Formats: sequence, C-alpha cells, structure tokens
Amino acid sequence: MTLTVLGIESSCDDTSAAVVRRGSDGRGAILSNVVFGQADLHAGFGGVVPEIAARAHAERLDHCAEAALSRADVTLGGIDAIAVTAGPGLIGGVMAGVMFAKGLAAATLRPLIGVNHLAGHALTPRLTDGVGFPYLMLLASGGHCQFLLVEAADRFRRLGGTIDDAPGEAFDKVAKLLGLGQPGGPPVEEAARRGDPARFALPRPLLDRPGCDLSFSGLKTAVLRARDGALVDGALPAQARDDLCASFQRAVSETLAEKSRRALAEVAHLSPSCFAVAGGVAANTELREALGDVAGAVPMLAPPLALCTDNAAMIAWAGIERWDLGHRDGMDLGARPRWPLDSEAAPLIGSGRKGAKA
Repeated sequence: MTLTVLGIESSCDDTSAAVVRRGSDGRGAILSNVVFGQADLHAGFGGVVPEIAARAHAERLDHCAEAALSRADVTLGGIDAIAVTAGPGLIGGVMAGVMFAKGLAAATLRPLIGVNHLAGHALTPRLTDGVGFPYLMLLASGGHCQFLLVEAADRFRRLGGTIDDAPGEAFDKVAKLLGLGQPGGPPVEEAARRGDPARFALPRPLLDRPGCDLSFSGLKTAVLRARDGALVDGALPAQARDDLCASFQRAVSETLAEKSRRALAEVAHLSPSCFAVAGGVAANTELREALGDVAGAVPMLAPPLALCTDNAAMIAWAGIERWDLGHRDGMDLGARPRWPLDSEAAPLIGSGRKGAKA
C-alpha cells in the first residue's frame, strides 16, 4: 500500500521537515527533505545553547513544514500520517517538535507516530537501500555512538557503546581546542587533509579491553596535551594544528575500525545482510574508508551525506516502519530526553541518575 508521511525533527539544533512516500513495491522515496540549520545562532557560544535552539525550533517549524510540503508538491490533505521525533535529545527542542506535530495531527485528523531519533538513523539503510533484517549498524553521531544489531524496526540489540564522550563530541571539543569552527567534524577533516597522521602518538582507547564499548574522553585529553607541547611562543603553528587533526582523526578511525571488526565477528553467525554506518560522524571520508576495509564479505553501506546528519526524512521513514507494525500515538505523546533503543541492555557507565540516554 502507498503511504505518504510528513516527518518532523527537532532534537538538537537542526529544524527539519520532510515528506517520504512508501510505494506499493515497499520502496521509499524522499519527496522533500528541508533542513533549517542554526549554526549562526550558536556560533558565539562554542556549542549548542538548548534554550536558543528550542526557541528557534518553535519559530521555524511551521515554515519548515510548509517548505517541505511545497517542494514535495503535496498538501496536508495528501499526508497519511505525521511522524515526529519524540526523543532522545534536548528536551526543549523535542517538546517544540512534538507539540507542533500534535497540533497538525489534531487539525488534520491524521494519525500521529512518535519516533526514536536513534531509530531514525538506524533504519536509514532500509530507506536508501531496502536492506533486510538483521543487519549490523554503527551509529556514530554527536551525542551517541553504539553498535546495534537491527533485528526489526522496533527491535535493536546493543553490542557496545560509548561510556563517556561520543566521537562527534570529541570532534567538536578538539575543534574548539584548536580554534576551529563548530560543528567540529568538517573543519577537523579539512585540516587533517593537510596534516601528517603519524606526527603525534595518540592513544587508541579501550583496544586493550575485550568487547565493543568505546571511550573518546581520554583521546580528547591527549590532544590537549599534545597541543600544549607543540606551542611556539604561546601560539600553535598551522602545520602542528593540521598534524594534530590528522593524528586525532586517524586515532578515531582506527579505533572504530577495530571495534567494528569485533562487532562483525560477534554477529557473523547470524549472516547480517550488511554492515551500515549512520549519524553525523558517518560523513567522515577517512572513517568510511576504514570501515569499508574491515567489512570484508559483508556489504558496507553508508547513507548519502545529507542523510548522515539530523534530518526529517529518516524520521518519516521510521514512522512508516512503525505504522506497518501497528504503532500509533495519541495526544498524550510525551517528549523524552532519554530513550534507549535497547531497553534490556545494562546502562552504559556514566548514564546518569535518570537512566540511560541511548
């Protein structure tokens, strides 16, 4: 059956709306995917300010949805359901999106579907490539990094994850340490292209321990110490900065590649259909190449760059998957700052008193 869904995403600092249609053949088509970024609003603060982000979402969501419908050449009457990120994320932004989606659903009498933001990332390979279950997913973004066995659209088994800083956080913090822009991924990658990855001996965290858990806090600290040791008359030479970026990026790539090798070995008996990577860090070229090298006979998939970062197309598709499983939400749908995909897995170290975030 053909199904057309409007997706809404506002979990961090990107306001996004998209229209995705699932055809009678089961394949998904992105009719529009509009993203209003907020980088200019947060540039002077060295990171995302939750209150500013929430206000910007509230001001922009209607314009963003209108643009998505216009580009898709679809009216609200042509929408079968509304899918919205209901968590995890910055609670003010998530609330703005949920309340907006509730208003649309009430006004149009369309079904409302709350979506886990992380499930949106994890199900992206089914939107782009139509892969079958099960498959192995490395979800690597600003706030989360975990290895997931995706067994169904609502069933995820976590094999390992970050016990402190996620790789995206580490990229942001390293960029800040080195005087580069935010978000940190693109400027660090650009500087790394000019650098020597062998100049600075940086650690590969947790490779001396079994399993697939990750930690990038110590790597960030090692970059800080290396930076301080490379200062000349109180300033960091441009070449040293580029070499630090290259050394840091290589450390992250090699760490994730080795952990991926372990995760692949752990699920090999299940014959996963593919090894997929998603999330903002998945846009990094060196990381993609490193992961491709370890995938071996298992097909390795990475989404188009536009679908790596936060976007509503993945939320709309996850809504379609949940629709097929019979999930619907009412006007009591709440915004959740924490929402682990694998609720049966033990909380990762540092998950906090309120429970696991992811």
